[in-house]
Amino acid sequence: ETMLARGIDMPVIFLTGKGDVPTTVQAMKRGAVDFLLKPVENDTLFAAIEIALRRHDSDQARRREQLGIAMRLDRLSAREREVMELVVLGRLNKQIAAELGIAEKTVKIHRGRVMEKMEVQSVAALVHLLDRADDRAPAGGGDPPLQR
Repeated sequence: ETMLARGIDMPVIFLTGKGDVPTTVQAMKRGAVDFLLKPVENDTLFAAIEIALRRHDSDQARRREQLGIAMRLDRLSAREREVMELVVLGRLNKQIAAELGIAEKTVKIHRGRVMEKMEVQSVAALVHLLDRADDRAPAGGGDPPLQR
């Protein structure tokens, strides 16, 4: 709890001589990667450490990627975000223009800026990027990705 309160992001392996189900559940809910009872075999401990470090590295990489995507999203104007959300939902330029009350040519300009600022070459790549930004749900289904 102290580590979480201080913002220390480090994998934790709970190692104890006395373990019970409530303590184990509480430790895991608070982010422990593993819960080992002493005495523990060296191989078991080393394997738990290796798994914890791999998981931590993977989590860090995902957070860095999500931060990079969030920074790209921050570059978009409000109108570009509106256009992007409709593009991701599969709307055609003509449909977007009608829905937003703007010219189709203006939609094409906004769409081009979205692609440039998001650093993608296709709508499929944009959808994939937004899925990675919010790995809880696909960008093309349900609510638009920026309104969750």
